[in-house]
Amino acid sequence: MLNCREDVLSFTKQLVNIESIVNTDGEKVIAQALLTLISSFPYFAENPSHVTKVQTVNDERERYNVLAFVKGTKKESHKTIILMGHMDTVGIDDFNQLQTQACNPDDLMEALKHEVLPPNIQEHLQSGDWLFGRGVLDMKSGVASHLYLLKYYSEHPEELEGNLVLVAECDEEDGSHGILSALKVLKNWKEEHGFDYIAAINADFVSPRFEGDQNRYIYKGTVGKLLPSFFITGAETHVGSCFEGLDPNLIAAELTNQISYNPELCNEAYGEVTVPPVSLKQTDLKPSYTVQTALSAYVYYNFFIYSWTPKEVLEKLKKQAEIAFDKTLSLFTERYKTYSELSSEPYQPIPWRSRVMTYEEMHQQLLSEHGYVYEEHMDNFKEKLLLDVLLDTRMFAARVVEEAWRWVKDKSPAIILFYSSLYSPRIEMTGETEKERNLMEALDQAIADIQPTYQQPIISRNFFPYISDMSFVALSDDEESIQAVSDNNPGWGTKHYVDYQDIRDINVPVINIGPYGLDAHKKFERMEMTYSLEIVPNLTHNVIKNLLK
Repeated sequence: MLNCREDVLSFTKQLVNIESIVNTDGEKVIAQALLTLISSFPYFAENPSHVTKVQTVNDERERYNVLAFVKGTKKESHKTIILMGHMDTVGIDDFNQLQTQACNPDDLMEALKHEVLPPNIQEHLQSGDWLFGRGVLDMKSGVASHLYLLKYYSEHPEELEGNLVLVAECDEEDGSHGILSALKVLKNWKEEHGFDYIAAINADFVSPRFEGDQNRYIYKGTVGKLLPSFFITGAETHVGSCFEGLDPNLIAAELTNQISYNPELCNEAYGEVTVPPVSLKQTDLKPSYTVQTALSAYVYYNFFIYSWTPKEVLEKLKKQAEIAFDKTLSLFTERYKTYSELSSEPYQPIPWRSRVMTYEEMHQQLLSEHGYVYEEHMDNFKEKLLLDVLLDTRMFAARVVEEAWRWVKDKSPAIILFYSSLYSPRIEMTGETEKERNLMEALDQAIADIQPTYQQPIISRNFFPYISDMSFVALSDDEESIQAVSDNNPGWGTKHYVDYQDIRDINVPVINIGPYGLDAHKKFERMEMTYSLEIVPNLTHNVIKNLLK
């Protein structure tokens, strides 16, 4: 066992002390600080070309990744393991009056002693084995663990039969510009140094899966995340004649009722089940108040996948949207008839029917009807829309669909289904390739060797359950599935683009061995020090040794 607790703790506090909130200049500050720190290690002072700070590409912000590598001298080998982790954090507004202490664990914990705290948090605060602060769990202690191992192997390259690469990336908490840009450096190093990437080890945080869960989890592969979105049009009417039109908000409400928390939309694989989708936004697109019903509404949902492809998700959600539309029209008809009886006014049969299409279907229809004129108009519209820097990728996509809808001849109510944001690909570790089998065996052996030294169960599972940059070092989806993402994202190629070929060129099996704690992204974010500072580095160390022996 490596005696690493104090060193990893020191690195953790150094990193946490730097406020590196995503989409702020703090991301630049921490990258420079990390570059300076790594450059101070004797190995990198002698080999300055083995560490670099590289700006992200196709990014609206100036920010940087830090990458470094150590070449082992035990025996010449091209085998290379990637250690990866993100430097950015979420914001600190939730700390309220303690914002100035949020990034200083010692000061924060002293201040919390004077607060009225829930019993379990009070217990952790007094235990001496929990560290509080923004980023201690998500995921600067994980980066610190990797940093310790980079330093260790830089001092002991004779123990390394192969190579070790550190990727400390920015922007994990938002758009993953960091890891997507880092892929290009990894590809260059693959060519320049002959690196054969055999495994990646991420160090994002892990938490209990349910109340009373004492397990410490290691994950093989990761959940995929999509943002299916719906542009909904109705039939506008004056509210005084409400049954003469169809409110798109009613359709949106029924759609959310059909999709949110629906267990039918949980994806099961290898005995594990994703959480169901849930609404992340629901709004109409009226610019201001009027007594007319809205023309259109917009909703989108978080959607996790383990084995389903983006193409399959579109097919499933199209059916769910049709069900929701049918329910809406049935409810509307029922209430209209009841109102007609109450008011003694005649009931008129409604003229609408369920109508659902994907963005790709609508786009192809408009191309066939209008050809180049439509295509040129939409290209110009997107270019102008890019000038609005405050418009995020999700609303950008909605505005593109809204503009395309103007070209549709049949304006009867409809639902348009599309993707409006980044697809974080799912990764299944099936054991079908030699690299996957080797990594899984190395992990199993590492757990077996370390478990006797730690009292809580260390358990491996198949899918990391949170969104992470693990998604961008391998692909389980085929070309057709990825094409469904690009063909159905209205902002693709303008506001949003991912070079999935870069991922295929790296395509390395990935696991997550990360710090354990509670309340990530919350005021009482904290990590258990014994597991995070001692067990995690040693587990990773053992996996490295097992893979490169």
